[in-house]
Amino acid sequence: MEDEFSTQPPWVEIFRSDRQTQIQDAALVLAAVEIDYRVHRPQTVPPGPWSLLVEPHNQEIGHQQLVEFWEENSKPPIKPIEVATVDTGWWGVIGFLAVIWSVPNLAQFTSVDLRDAGILDAGLIAQGEVWRIVTALTLHADFSHILSNTVFGSLFGLFASRYLGSGCAWLVIVLASMAANYTNALIHPDDFRSLGASTASFAALGLAPTVLWRQGVFKHQDWRRALAPVFAAVCMLAYMGFGGERTDIGAHVFGFGFGALAGYFIAPLNFQAMGPALQQKLGIAALSIILFSWSIALK
Repeated sequence: MEDEFSTQPPWVEIFRSDRQTQIQDAALVLAAVEIDYRVHRPQTVPPGPWSLLVEPHNQEIGHQQLVEFWEENSKPPIKPIEVATVDTGWWGVIGFLAVIWSVPNLAQFTSVDLRDAGILDAGLIAQGEVWRIVTALTLHADFSHILSNTVFGSLFGLFASRYLGSGCAWLVIVLASMAANYTNALIHPDDFRSLGASTASFAALGLAPTVLWRQGVFKHQDWRRALAPVFAAVCMLAYMGFGGERTDIGAHVFGFGFGALAGYFIAPLNFQAMGPALQQKLGIAALSIILFSWSIALK
């Protein structure tokens, strides 16, 4: 918009352009920092260039603001690093579901009470029954409990498997869950008991975003965008990990924490270079830990 006024002091020109859009952009910059300005165009034939003017005492700061604006916008847009997916992640999810849904059916093949044999019991773990930090991951209190872990364990595990590979992701998840369950047992009294795959679900939740952050998906952005994956995971933990009457908060927090810690240290690995054969071996290793733990528990 053109203002009719005298171009004599106290107004001085700090920018001139034949393009009105450039003048408008510059005017918005000044308005954002609350610098008063005027826009002028000589009424000649043909019309002269547009001028942006400010009061003399704002000339230096106004010019500085415009230079900073132009320098910032002259930089090419920075694209986030693209993190390649290793596989679809579904094989890992299928393995997870096969384990947690098969264990309840073991009861018909043994006279051992599975819950008593495999539940996380702080007192018994202190006495050396450390296999319980694994077997407890495969036990559930009721149908709603296993259904909840089916949904969220599959969701978070699928995300981790896509970026780390199914075998690698689930081996790390199992190891992180073991560390989380052991820590959880240590900080509770001897009569503390717990079970469920939610520890593994939250380990998967902490794992994948930390790997993405460490691999620099947003490393050229400001710190808030750089931490966006981790922040989103923490919000998910806060939303889902602290509710419910029977919620084992320690299992959720330690699961998430050890998952994130594992992700921090393994992020520099080249997961794409591992190949299907190695991924398969890592997946078998994860399954072997569970089978070995149950073989001891059932004795």
